[in-house]
Amino acid sequence: MTSEELKLSYRAYITCLNSQDWKRLGLYVARDVEYNGSKIGLEGYRRMLEGDLRAIPDLQFNIDLLVSEPPRIGCRLLFNCTPTGKLFDIPVNGRCIRFSENVFYEYSSDLISKVWSVIDTAAIRQQVETL
Repeated sequence: MTSEELKLSYRAYITCLNSQDWKRLGLYVARDVEYNGSKIGLEGYRRMLEGDLRAIPDLQFNIDLLVSEPPRIGCRLLFNCTPTGKLFDIPVNGRCIRFSENVFYEYSSDLISKVWSVIDTAAIRQQVETL
């Protein structure tokens, strides 16, 4: 895929996540996907996302920065949401918070095959402590 095709595919993937269209997730994510060095597979990836949405019912993935260098893409995602209980072992308990995720993806055969994610938990902790 070209850089522009990769960006278009990634934006479609984000639309899939935001619409919670789990039946279409396999159009964007490989069956044997790895997440932060662990092979969790498509079903494990879906369970992880569903768990995120149980913890954060109003979760929406918002692209802030998007950089493409095929076969990889990097993105800074922004979140403005209201987790219901603990988030990353931080007691948020229904307070509105903002945080970011820096995530890199590697594509293979036009599907996301590897994901490396770092979430700014320090920003979450700081907000909870000052609220």
